[in-house]
Amino acid sequence: MELGKEYFGPLFQFVSNPEITDIDFNGSEVWLTNTANERYLVDPGFVEEHLTPAFIEQFTQRIANLVSVQFNKRNPELEAETSELRVTILHESVAKSGRTISIRKTPPIIRMTVEKALTEDFCSKEILSLLINCVRTKMNFIFCGMPGVGKTESAKFFSQFIPANERVITIEDTLELRYSKTNPGKDCVEMKVSEDTFDYAKAIKSSLRLNPKWIMLSEARSTEVKYLLEGWSTGVRGMTTLHTDDVRNVPDRILSMLQNRTDADRMENDIYQALDVGLLIRKKKDENGKLYRYIDQVCFYLREGGQNKIIMVVNDGKFIPEQIPEQLQKRFVRAGIQNPFVCREVGE
Repeated sequence: MELGKEYFGPLFQFVSNPEITDIDFNGSEVWLTNTANERYLVDPGFVEEHLTPAFIEQFTQRIANLVSVQFNKRNPELEAETSELRVTILHESVAKSGRTISIRKTPPIIRMTVEKALTEDFCSKEILSLLINCVRTKMNFIFCGMPGVGKTESAKFFSQFIPANERVITIEDTLELRYSKTNPGKDCVEMKVSEDTFDYAKAIKSSLRLNPKWIMLSEARSTEVKYLLEGWSTGVRGMTTLHTDDVRNVPDRILSMLQNRTDADRMENDIYQALDVGLLIRKKKDENGKLYRYIDQVCFYLREGGQNKIIMVVNDGKFIPEQIPEQLQKRFVRAGIQNPFVCREVGE
């Protein structure tokens, strides 16, 4: 499903601009977010002249007709997706500031590159090499941070180092990973979940019957994390994202998602066995006021000698040059990696 200029009218100039990632109308103002994660207000004159009540109603009706759903007080949320966009509209009966429109771009591209990661201070050479080598060693990743910091984009970037012959199954409610498009020629099955007919738990269970080597879950939100961890514990590898502000909080956050205390008690050790690598991504302004993303924390989760451990490798954006635990070092060696802090893509 593609939406052309006739659908978006005056908003099309923002939709077609490759530098803009999000267009948000709150009932009276339009706010834009660009690829540098900078957010700014559109000239109020534009809203007054172009985003009239008549246009907003017309735009809403077009989207409603497109997905064949009613939009009113009884059905106050409207969603539509294309191959590169997600449109969400809230009715004024629930959005008291006025009818609200959010347009998020989900293009099938990987914006981050090795060069950008280094020149834009996303992380150091040593850490970038380490993380790429962790993918090659088939470790499980969890990308952490607050909304909008680039967790999914980071997952997309690191997933490109998965070998082409290792089947990847992506599970999402909104298609953002776009693995088959960003990694042409690689074996991939993309699943889209639905609350009513095919929820996350069913998708994860089904994926395990499709001979996966990797399962990528767009976001760990609720009890489905139990099935994801069970899948990973069988030897399937994977990546997911989680909302938290410290990698050391990840086990507790996962335990809090489980349905009951029995599940939580039973799974605490499983978490440390299933998870391998935690990354926390933050954003801040440089001395020129430009906003940028960076890796604030990296850790390894281990269960060793009957104890659960979290080994910090990066904290407060600074590399902690400690010896890689022997248990992990052996995994690197088995994968043919003698020095985990060096890889060919990053260079010496």
